[in-house]
Amino acid sequence: MSAYARIASRRTLDQLVRQRLRTWPQRPPGAKVLGPQGTWLRARPGPPASACQPFLKLPGSKRLRTLPDGLWLHFSPNPDEPYCDILCIEACGSLQNLLDKRSRFAPNTGSLLAVCPLPWLLAPAQDDDPTPRWRLIRLLRAEPTEPLVLPVRDMRVLYGLRARHYEGFASGQVPHPHEYFCPMEALIAERGHEDPAMCELIARASAAANFFRLPDGGGR
Repeated sequence: MSAYARIASRRTLDQLVRQRLRTWPQRPPGAKVLGPQGTWLRARPGPPASACQPFLKLPGSKRLRTLPDGLWLHFSPNPDEPYCDILCIEACGSLQNLLDKRSRFAPNTGSLLAVCPLPWLLAPAQDDDPTPRWRLIRLLRAEPTEPLVLPVRDMRVLYGLRARHYEGFASGQVPHPHEYFCPMEALIAERGHEDPAMCELIARASAAANFFRLPDGGGR
């Protein structure tokens, strides 16, 4: 396969993954959190025609942004303790692509920020519900007039790999604690978010899974 064909194939795969992720709910299937339950919202992918979507960046960086294929934000319910937890989904069509994307979420990447553009906050989360997103985020007490920038408290990343790469990685590599892996077929399957195996995997992708038991009300 030529280099051009490989690039075209990867783009087609990315488009299919994003198409499927747009059908996933606002709360990731099986998702748990550590501490009080706040608000889950799907940040990426947004509508195909919308370029205004949340992104990740390091403090002080105006150009370098991380744009995951899938991004879910869990907003703190307390305005006195503003933060968000994030679940990212990345489709990796090659091992080089996997290495590149893993580097963006390396454990030594500190002070990661989630940026929610103002138009995204003012727009509705659901096509059939006109409620703007900001009203669903309990740490916001009034309509925002500027982007919402929050420190990332907890980060989990799910990588989708082609079958041969998945088998090879799973047989000999040790993921970082924030990393999770699945075959690409699980991401591009219709109604893949209803697959019990996917729900179980995402349920483990939380700091809540690290505890023997949680206080009442935690982790739901």
